[in-house]
Amino acid sequence: MKIKVWIHALRLRTLPLALSSVVLGAFIANADQPFKIATTLLAGLTALFLQILSNLANDYGDSIKGTDNINRIGPVRAVQSGVISPAEMKTAIVVVTGLTFLSGFILLLSSFGTSLMNLNFLLFLLIGVAAIVAAIKYTIGRNPYGYSGLGDVMVFCFFGLTGVVGTYYLNTHQFRPDVLLPASALGLLSAGVLNLNNMRDFENDRKNGKNTLVVKLGQNAAKYYHLALVSLAVCLALIYILINFKGAIQFLFLLMLPPFIINVRAVFVKTLPAELDPLLRQLAISSLVFSILFGLGLIL
Repeated sequence: MKIKVWIHALRLRTLPLALSSVVLGAFIANADQPFKIATTLLAGLTALFLQILSNLANDYGDSIKGTDNINRIGPVRAVQSGVISPAEMKTAIVVVTGLTFLSGFILLLSSFGTSLMNLNFLLFLLIGVAAIVAAIKYTIGRNPYGYSGLGDVMVFCFFGLTGVVGTYYLNTHQFRPDVLLPASALGLLSAGVLNLNNMRDFENDRKNGKNTLVVKLGQNAAKYYHLALVSLAVCLALIYILINFKGAIQFLFLLMLPPFIINVRAVFVKTLPAELDPLLRQLAISSLVFSILFGLGLIL
């Protein structure tokens, strides 16, 4: 029974979003030159560990601070419900932190070789450590940034810019400024998933001092913010394609317009916070499919 409890605590529905940046970065890399399979797989594994670490840390941090309580909408959290003790969750966080670092370290060895004094190796090692710290500090510690409305910025940076550009660079060992466009697009979609989460939890977060961007903006403004995130993401992807246009197949990702429109429309139509919960998974999966279609359009 404990295994099922831990699987629930991992929040598997969030994992497709973690893979999206690696998938997109690998596809863009492969459009330029053959990508490294081992490097890409290790990047995907590291991204999954980072997402799991963030989920566990969020479960622990919100429960300790009292933000997770009986009034919270959405899936029941493990520590708050008592099925996993705070001590057990802390141990799990330490273990996953170690696995994340190990996976990331092997990833860098796969890309840059065994010379640990390589400047690129050291730079990416620092970025990896920063990503681990960010995953933990979202809700844990004295001044967690998730309680100050900075969650959207961090998600944009790590699930968009760092994930896509980092995967591209680890495969190609080169930097192209225009890759920042699809990377930003995915970062905006990732911020959209977080925005939905925070819209769902608005009332409980506000009452418990978790000042997310939605709490700062208000529910109505957050709806237009969501519209802006998704719309700008599509626009940035289009700009990249127009800059690198080779054929109509590159517009394959536009097949995701209907799901995106449905998601945004639902945000404006739904009146109950609980009704927003299914939209999180929908946008997370849509973002992964967007990454796949965008990538396929580049290599077909």
